[in-house]
Amino acid sequence: MLQVDLRGKRALITGASGELGRVMATTLARCGADIVVHFHSNSASALLVCQSVEALGRRALAIRADVGSPADIQALAAQIETELGGVEIVVANAVEQIFPWRTVLETPLDSYTSQFNSCVMQNVLLAKAFIPGMQRRGWGRYIGINTECTMQMKVTQSAYVSGKRGMDGLMRVLAREVGPTGITVNQVAPGWTISESQRNNPPDDANYVAEIPLRRRGTDQEIANVVAFLASDLASYVHGAFIPVTGGNVMPTV
Repeated sequence: MLQVDLRGKRALITGASGELGRVMATTLARCGADIVVHFHSNSASALLVCQSVEALGRRALAIRADVGSPADIQALAAQIETELGGVEIVVANAVEQIFPWRTVLETPLDSYTSQFNSCVMQNVLLAKAFIPGMQRRGWGRYIGINTECTMQMKVTQSAYVSGKRGMDGLMRVLAREVGPTGITVNQVAPGWTISESQRNNPPDDANYVAEIPLRRRGTDQEIANVVAFLASDLASYVHGAFIPVTGGNVMPTV
C-alpha cells in the first residue's frame, strides 16, 4: 500500500496558527514530520497547534515572525537551525487578510503593499533562507499556497490577485532555477474552503456551490491531503505545478 511517509522530515508551515495552517500542521505530523508552527500574532492558537502535534508523537516549535521582514525570516531560520537542525519542507501559507475586498478605485494603496509583502516577498525570503539547506541535504520540498482567485480575477479581488499572481510567477521561475538540484517547487490553489469556523457557522454558499462541478465545497483536510502528497516522495516527479483543489471550479486548459 502506498503511504505518505514523512518520518525523519522537518516542516515549516507559515501561518500555521490559522484554520487551514493548523490542519496542514497536524496532517504532516500524522505523516511523521516534526513541525515548525509559524505565527504572526495568535500565540495562543500556535500553542494549541504545537500541543496537537506533540500529542501525535512529533516535535513542535512555535516561532513568531513577520513573513515580509528580512530580519524576522533570518531570525526564524536561525532559531530553527539551532533547535531542530533546519527543515526539508516549507509550506508558505501565511497571507495578510485585507477584507472587505474593494474595487481598484476604492482599494487603499497599502492593501497592495501588504499583498506583495505577504505573497511575493514571503516566498523570496523563505526561499533564500531555506532552499540552500535543502540543496546541501540533497532533498527538499517547497510548497506555496495560492488560490483559485488567481485564475478567476473577479471584481474586487485586485489586491489579493495581484499578490498571488506575483507569487505564481516567482514560484515558476524558482522551480526552473532549483529543479536541477532536485528540490521540487509546487503550488496548491484552494477554492473557498470549509474550515473549523464555517463548520460551526455555515455561510450562505449556494450560489458558489452551484458553479462547482462536484457540487460541494472542499474541506481544509482535503487541501492538507494534497500538501502532504506534494511533501512526500510520492510526488518526487511533480515539479512547477499549479494544482487547483477546487472541485473543478477552475480548470487550467492547454
